[in-house]
Amino acid sequence: MINIDLRGLTPAPVTPFNRDGSIDFDAIQRLGSWLGSIDGVKGLVVLGHAGEGTFLTQDEQAAVIRAFVKSVDGKLPIIAGITGEGTEVAALEAKRAVAAGASAGLLYPSHGWLRFGYQDGAPQDRYRVVYEESGLPLILFQYPDVTKATYNLKTLLDISAQPGVFAMKNGVRNMRRWDTEIPVIRRERPDLQILTCHDEYLLHTAFDVDGFLVGYGNIAPEALIEMINAGKAGDYKKARAVHDRLLPVTKSVYHRGSHMEGTVALKHALVARGILEHATVRSPLLPLEQGAEEEIHAAIRASELPRVG
Repeated sequence: MINIDLRGLTPAPVTPFNRDGSIDFDAIQRLGSWLGSIDGVKGLVVLGHAGEGTFLTQDEQAAVIRAFVKSVDGKLPIIAGITGEGTEVAALEAKRAVAAGASAGLLYPSHGWLRFGYQDGAPQDRYRVVYEESGLPLILFQYPDVTKATYNLKTLLDISAQPGVFAMKNGVRNMRRWDTEIPVIRRERPDLQILTCHDEYLLHTAFDVDGFLVGYGNIAPEALIEMINAGKAGDYKKARAVHDRLLPVTKSVYHRGSHMEGTVALKHALVARGILEHATVRSPLLPLEQGAEEEIHAAIRASELPRVG
């Protein structure tokens, strides 16, 4: 029995860097301890897209896990993004995450599938091997419907029935599929924790889930917990009020030319909230265009998100 409860908000923190590009461990301590102090935050997912996990060396990945484990002082599970392309490579990555103190893993699809698609049964095998070889409890990660790495309903049901898989992070970004598939998954896998990662569609998905697993949780955890609670209570009016209050932030962070730019924007928002001192990222991410920083800071103020500390 896997005793990890993510029924609430699970932020996916950024990885802060110093201006020279090295990891800023002091900023990890500030970010992790702040998020860990908020009632309703259930865990942290590090080394994901928002955490620039694939831009780090293996040693850096382990160091980031250890730093976030330290930052929460044992109060929350630290969940590591497992992103290796090959299944055996991913299993080794999961073993390193266990050694560094991770409580669970968010297993990404093999990224070759984004271009070429996957053979029937390959995703199921990937989850089986990684869990069997590492013992790391796993979160099923559903990619957007526009990619060839998105899993069909049968594959989702197969993976979620496997030992070690205790939750699903669903980012299908096709509301037709969401509205038809989530009720089936809920019926067939009643013990599976269903988490939305639709940062830009949280209002639509708030009423069908156990929680949010989102990069957005870096910058607005207090408001997102309000929305989760409203969704669970079926209180559309309150959930809509939170959505509308956050809309300037949603637009400035996620309604950009590329979703990848959202990671850079998250760092600017964390500067506005007083957690980070600057928004340094690693290549292939680039700084945002001129004026974006001022726009993001103005959005944080408009949404009444105060500076921390």
